[in-house]
Amino acid sequence: MSTKSYSEMSGYQFMWVMVLFDLPTTSPEERKRYARFRELLLDNGFEMAQFSVYVKHTNGKEAVDAIIRKVEGAMPVEGKVDILQFTDKQYENIVCLRGDHRADSPKNPEQLVMF
Repeated sequence: MSTKSYSEMSGYQFMWVMVLFDLPTTSPEERKRYARFRELLLDNGFEMAQFSVYVKHTNGKEAVDAIIRKVEGAMPVEGKVDILQFTDKQYENIVCLRGDHRADSPKNPEQLVMF
């Protein structure tokens, strides 16, 4: 039985989840719902990539499915949420533009975070 190193497996086995959302924030109650939704993402290991765009590295499709269920359960009725899922290999091909130049692409984690 051969064993694969993390770098060999990560390109196709490990996944990223990106949550993009647009929630109303006109009333105090809407702002509270927005804050609760954002806190749910942070509490579940997401990092902010841009305003209303959060990403998380996972260990595969089953973890992605569980995250989708959590986000769906916390979704405020009057908002828009899109969830993208892609592999490490796809993530490393992101083109980052910052101002008038290209920035370094985001880096995959060096090690799995277990918690």
